[in-house]
Amino acid sequence: MIAAILAGNLSKPADQARLFAEVSDIDILVNNMGIFQPMAYFDIDDATWNKFFEVNVLAGNALARFYLPKMLKRDFGRIIFIASEEAVMPSGEMPQYSMTKSMNLSLAKSLSKLTVATHVTVNTIMPGSTLTEGVAQMLHDMYADTDLPEDQWEADFMKNHRSRSQIQRLIRPEEIGRFTAFVASPDHGAFSGEALRMDGGLVPTIF
Repeated sequence: MIAAILAGNLSKPADQARLFAEVSDIDILVNNMGIFQPMAYFDIDDATWNKFFEVNVLAGNALARFYLPKMLKRDFGRIIFIASEEAVMPSGEMPQYSMTKSMNLSLAKSLSKLTVATHVTVNTIMPGSTLTEGVAQMLHDMYADTDLPEDQWEADFMKNHRSRSQIQRLIRPEEIGRFTAFVASPDHGAFSGEALRMDGGLVPTIF
């Protein structure tokens, strides 16, 4: 096993090329890079739409396009897109983000069609609201100037902004990480072309 750490912006072709030159083949690709920002629809300009599309969709597509043929050639590999419950239940709070997450589902399903009768799988995981660094910053921006104590920010956010959640807390990144590792495991190749929800019951449907 060889470990390599590369810093770069994978929405930029030059940084993609540098990655491909340094890491020419992999067994598991987790497309987890993404940006989000609550925005009103009429405040979103074309540059913002394009930025979200480039970062949240095209970057992962570029990596899949490079690594998937190699996985197919050796008949093993895992590609996992990290989407969001916003893909199937847009809140309206950030339409430019929801659009890209729906695209992740569609892209992963299309790519999975290329893996028929192989040991390569392509899936999507849809977390619910998760306490990432970005969400922690969002909570700070929402509550820092209020009288609400910091240890109550999460509960208030869930109650007033994610009331459909059954767990009524933010999912922790390590929970998503462990589930991703499970889906990527060689022992779980029956996940294929799936949109797998881990949203804390936020999406109020059976499927």
